[in-house]
Amino acid sequence: MGVYLNPGSAAYEEAINSEIFIDKTEMIRYLNSIVKTKQKYVSVSRPRRFGKTMAADMICAYYDHKSNSRELFEKLNIARNIIENEKCPWDINLGKFDVIRIIMTRFIKKKVPVQDALERMQRLVIRDIKKNYPDINLYDDGDLIQTIEDVYSEVERSLVIVIDKWDAVFRVCPDNVEGQTDYLDFLRDMMKDNTNIALAYMTGILPIKKYGEHSALNMFTEYSMMAPHQMAAYTGFTIEEVERLADEYGMDYEEVSNWYNGYRVSDWIPPEKRARYRKVGYEKHKIAIYSPLSVVEAMTTGVIKDYWNKTETYEALAEYIRKDFDGLKDAVALLMDGGRLGIDTSTYQNDMTTFAGRDDVLSLLVHLGYLGYDDENSEVFIPNKEVLDEFKSSTKGQEWSGTFRAFELSLELLQATWDKDEEKVAELVEDAHNQAGNKLYNDEAALSFGIQLAYYAAKKYYTTVLELDTGKGYADIAYLPAPKYSEKPALLIELKYGKSSVMALDQIRRQKYLDRFEHYKGNTLLIGINYDKEKPNHNPLFKHHSCRIESA
Repeated sequence: MGVYLNPGSAAYEEAINSEIFIDKTEMIRYLNSIVKTKQKYVSVSRPRRFGKTMAADMICAYYDHKSNSRELFEKLNIARNIIENEKCPWDINLGKFDVIRIIMTRFIKKKVPVQDALERMQRLVIRDIKKNYPDINLYDDGDLIQTIEDVYSEVERSLVIVIDKWDAVFRVCPDNVEGQTDYLDFLRDMMKDNTNIALAYMTGILPIKKYGEHSALNMFTEYSMMAPHQMAAYTGFTIEEVERLADEYGMDYEEVSNWYNGYRVSDWIPPEKRARYRKVGYEKHKIAIYSPLSVVEAMTTGVIKDYWNKTETYEALAEYIRKDFDGLKDAVALLMDGGRLGIDTSTYQNDMTTFAGRDDVLSLLVHLGYLGYDDENSEVFIPNKEVLDEFKSSTKGQEWSGTFRAFELSLELLQATWDKDEEKVAELVEDAHNQAGNKLYNDEAALSFGIQLAYYAAKKYYTTVLELDTGKGYADIAYLPAPKYSEKPALLIELKYGKSSVMALDQIRRQKYLDRFEHYKGNTLLIGINYDKEKPNHNPLFKHHSCRIESA
């Protein structure tokens, strides 16, 4: 067996022989279906502790023609769980290819230029290839791309390439843009449109880096925490697998679930069920995923606690949530209170440095495993108690006290609104409006901003709609309850300056704003808020707010 070429099955046998082994070999069925097709390029991104390396070991053991793994796999699910009318047998590609296995963290180092790392990696892999094929004349035995072409144009056997921790250059050298681009170009030149390659499988924490129009690896299909597709069931431990372990180890399944469950990913929907999904939904495509390492530690030790490793990703969490992009701290406070936030993931560049705003940081935290992601609603949330503990550890200190106090006041305002406590609502809104600053205090946008800031905690229960078109006018701010909280009243807020909160409610009725709230009739609160911008600063009513609330 070689180190890089045909590494064999020893690493995967260690996993099988471990005290806890969860059989994910049926993943190979899917990989077999795309071998030697245009879909043969697979990039799997998951957080640390989610079994990426073991899956890579499994792939090497299965496809490596020198590993003699038939007896090994005959005992596993891929061979035992026979699928009726399956297009190809489970062993159609067993031991059929040469396998190159590269772990990029062995080469990419902080103080090593990326080009030097790539050259060293090529020399070592080529050394293994020359040992296996000593009689083939190589044009350039320092060029891995040329060597692969020279060898596999002469031998009948195709190649499977497995690159583990492929994204090391983006994590170890986050600011080396030139080195990152060179690395992506190298991978593209080695693999794209290469008919000698039967399958290319890469694993990492981050999805493939975006460089605007520079899509070096656009031939790869992404299987990530946001969209795992056919890999969903193999992303982590499933409910059935954890229930079985809890029963075997005498653990309280509900407690295990509270600590380590919570990630929900969308499975691939087969063609025959897609029409139903589009019409009425198809809940069975949602899979609950557990953090594998944490479950294993809890089972083997008998202790349920936070097993999250304090690696650089922990430091990343602590660093990134301090970056107050677009109110990131307020977002974290909401998430820690059990709320969900809608985000736009389209601008995230799939690295650890390029952030245009809050949503980019939250997208990164999904890939690092610190947030779950609901792809149907484009919402993020803290998945379980273990991860919540990580957030608590990262938000200690004086710099966070103001954020959490503001969030507590926002929750208080929301409750006062539901209770129709007009004086309390006016008081809390006035405090929030003061935060808009004196220069913009008498500006309509500042008042609207102040109201949104005051009601930030409402994002947990509501969708915010600004300037809602009602046909005869625009309602200033509307809060529509999320489906999960349909029992909450809709909130319709009208703002006035130097008039009265009663006039604000009159406008709601006169302009028939409620006509757009037909669905919420009988469960709507009309909220009129006014402040007198003309009072001088020595007047006791300077910047004073008033509020009226009625049910409708």
